[in-house]
Amino acid sequence: MTDTSKSQILVHDRCLNFLLFVLGLISDVDLRSRENNSAHHTREIDQKRLIVRRGQPFSITLQCNGTLRPRHHLDLVLHLGKRDEVEIKVQKERGAGDKWWFNQQGAQDEMLLTLHSPADAIIGRYSLAVLLMSPDGRILEKKDKMSFHLLYNPWCKDDVVYLPDETQLQEYIMNEDGIIYMGTWEYIKSTHWNYGQMDIEQRFDPVYVSRIIAAMVNSNDDRGVLTGRWTEPYSDGVAPYQWTGSVPILRQWSKAGVRAVKYGQCWVFAAVACTVLRCLGIPTRLITNFSSAHDVDGNLSIDFLLDENLQPLESRGGRDSSWNFHFLDPTLKNSAMVLFSFGVFRCGPCPVTAIKEGNLGVKYDTPFVFAEVNADIIHWIVQRNGQRRKVLDHATVGRNISTKSVYGDFRDDVTLHYKYPEGERSVREGGRRVTDVPSESSEPGRLQLSIKHAKPVFGTDFDVIIEVSSLDDCSCNSVRAGCCLMLCVCVLSAQQEVLRLRYDDYAQCVSDDHLIRVKAFVEAPGENEPLLTVTDIPLSRPEVFIQVPGKAFVCEQVKASISFTNPLPVPLKGGVFTLEGAGLLSSTKIHVSGDISPGQTVSIVVSFSPMRTGVRKLLVDFDSDRLKDVKGVTTVVESQEVQKYLPEITECY
Repeated sequence: MTDTSKSQILVHDRCLNFLLFVLGLISDVDLRSRENNSAHHTREIDQKRLIVRRGQPFSITLQCNGTLRPRHHLDLVLHLGKRDEVEIKVQKERGAGDKWWFNQQGAQDEMLLTLHSPADAIIGRYSLAVLLMSPDGRILEKKDKMSFHLLYNPWCKDDVVYLPDETQLQEYIMNEDGIIYMGTWEYIKSTHWNYGQMDIEQRFDPVYVSRIIAAMVNSNDDRGVLTGRWTEPYSDGVAPYQWTGSVPILRQWSKAGVRAVKYGQCWVFAAVACTVLRCLGIPTRLITNFSSAHDVDGNLSIDFLLDENLQPLESRGGRDSSWNFHFLDPTLKNSAMVLFSFGVFRCGPCPVTAIKEGNLGVKYDTPFVFAEVNADIIHWIVQRNGQRRKVLDHATVGRNISTKSVYGDFRDDVTLHYKYPEGERSVREGGRRVTDVPSESSEPGRLQLSIKHAKPVFGTDFDVIIEVSSLDDCSCNSVRAGCCLMLCVCVLSAQQEVLRLRYDDYAQCVSDDHLIRVKAFVEAPGENEPLLTVTDIPLSRPEVFIQVPGKAFVCEQVKASISFTNPLPVPLKGGVFTLEGAGLLSSTKIHVSGDISPGQTVSIVVSFSPMRTGVRKLLVDFDSDRLKDVKGVTTVVESQEVQKYLPEITECY
C-alpha cells in the first residue's frame, strides 16, 4: 500500500470519526410496535406503543450513520419502576433461561436487535437505553427515552399462566365482548358487557397480582377503582346497572387521579377485574354463582333471624347473608380463582379443586369461597317472648354456576367444577375427605310447601300461588305468606291461596334488579319444625331495539337506529340512552327530551365511525325514573373496504 493510499484511509477515518462525533452512530430507533404487537397478540390494545409478552422475542431496528467500528459494541440496559429502581443489563449472548439477552444483525446503515425475555420476567413498563461502547468500556453514545410494556404470556409454555387451548385463549384473553349471567337460579337472564382492552402496570407473580387487583377494584381499601353501593340514591355517580363496559370506569378512575368511581356492585367489580387481568395476560373468565352464601363467622351455615311476620331482624341478627347471584373470576387455567364480594375487600385466589374437595387449609380464603357454594341456610323465627324457633328451609346455595361458553354467546353450566352433586358435601378434616350424605333412613317432612308463579312483566299485575301438599292428608294450622315489604300478608285456611301483586304496590319497593322476594311459612300438628320457602320472582323488562342498516367499514360513518317503547301505565321522566362498543365508539350518553307517555316509542339515530375491523357488539342501556336497566345489543361486522388506491386499513385513529 502506497503512502498516498494510507494517507487517504487515515483522512477517511478521521472524517468518519468527526461525522460520528457530530451526528452520532445511531440516528433513530424504531421499536417496530405494529409488527411486534401483532406477533404478541397485543394489537387490540395498541399499535403505537410497544406492548410485548414475556418469554417471546421481539425486535427493534437501529438506523445508523455508518457501520459499527471494530472492537466497538452495543449494550442494552433496561430500567423498571417509577424511579428506575430495577436495572437490568441485557446479555449479548444466550445464557440461563432466567436472564434477558439479545442478538444483533447488521446490514449497511441498519441494525436489527432481537431481545429475549425470560418467561418469569417482571411485568410492567420498562425503559430501554441503547449504549455505544468503546473498546475500553466508555459510553460513546446513548439513546434512551424509549419504553415498552411487558405482559404475561399464556401462549408461552414456560410461563405459569400458559393455556394450551387456542379457543380458550381467544375467549379468556382476546375477547373484548362478554356475557354476564344474572337473575335467579330458576330464571337466568344474560346481559352483555364490553371488557375492552386496557394496559395496566404490575409485577411478575400472577397470584400476587390477582390479590392486588382484588383489593384495588374495591375502593374500601388500596385507593380502589370503584365505590360499592347497593341501594338508592346514586345521584352523585352512575348507578351500577347503567354500566355496560369496563373501559369508561377505568378511564374515569385514571383521569380523576385514581379517585374511586361511583358506583359498582358485584358484577361490575368482577367485570372490571376481568378486564384488567385479561389485559395483563392472565386468562380469566367471569363466573356467576346463583344462590350465593356469605358466611361471615365461618361455621358453614347462613343464619337468618325473622320476626313472626317473616321480616328480617337485621339489627339483632349476624352479618351472614345470601344473594341471588354473586361473581367469581377464575384465573390461571381454571386452577385458581379471584373472588370479589360484598364486604370482603380481598378474597382469593384459591384452587378450584380445593373448593370442590373441601380442602379448607389451602390458601387463599378457601373456607369463605367453599361456603359460597356449600353453606347451609337456617332460618330462626324470634317470638315475642324472645325464644327462637328453627325453621326448615330446603333451599340450597351454589346452584346453576354459570359462565359464557368459549364457543359462542350461550351459557355453560360449570356447577360440578366447584361442588359435588346436591346432597353430597366434601370437607377435608385431618388430611382425609369427609363426605356428608343425607341418611336414607331420614324421614321426609309430611308437608310440602311451594310458591308458584308465571313469568310476570314489570308494570303488570300478576298472581302468586302458595300451595301446601301433604303426604298423609294431615291438616296445617296456618300458612303465612309475605312479600315486598309485607304488601300482602295473610293466614290461609285452604291448601292453596292466590296472592294478587299489583304494580301500584310493588313498583315502590322492587329491587334494582327487578326481583320480588316472596316468603311462605307453614306449621302443622305433629311436625317438629315449621317449614319455610323463599322464592325470588324476576320481573321481565322490555328491550331496546337497534338496527344498523347496510355494511360497516373502518373509518367510514355508520348510522344506528335505536328505539324504545314505554310499557308502563305511567309516564317516564329523565330518559337517557347509553351506548358503547369496543372498536365502534366510546361510551356515549344521549338524553331524551320530555316525558315518555305510556305506550309511546322514542327513537334516536346515532352516527359513528368504526375504529377496527372484526365482529363487534354495540351495547345500549336505557334508564329513566321508573324503568331502569333496559338493555339492547346488536352485532356489527366491520370490514375493510376494497378501494383502488388506498393501502390496507385495519385500525382508525
